Amino acid sequence: QVQLVESGGGLVQAGGSLRLSCAASGRSFSSYGMGWFRQAPGNEREFVATINWSGSSTSVADSVKGRFAISRDNAKNTVILQMNGLKPEDTAVYYCAQAQTRAWGYRRDEYEYWGQGTQVTVSS
Repeated sequence: QVQLVESGGGLVQAGGSLRLSCAASGRSFSSYGMGWFRQAPGNEREFVATINWSGSSTSVADSVKGRFAISRDNAKNTVILQMNGLKPEDTAVYYCAQAQTRAWGYRRDEYEYWGQGTQVTVSS
């Protein structure tokens, strides 16, 4: 049984930073790509960032490029989303997800397992 547990969300002022962590268990973490998605009230869940199995390749959404970065520590079964220069429009529930393969992906259907989410609120 795969479990993904996010942490690190909270309330921050615009321009501030947060570091989200996702701890994975249940199968070989280093064999799968990982991703972060977010969902604001009334909106669909959208892609934020993704990383391949080894961490050698990453991609982030245009809306967060230059502000967010994704990384992973396979020894600790953890994936990190570092968020800098936060804006009110970044307010959402952030979800960690584990892909079906070693590669990264943009689409929700490329991911097999999902965490419960962590709330990020950015005040203006």
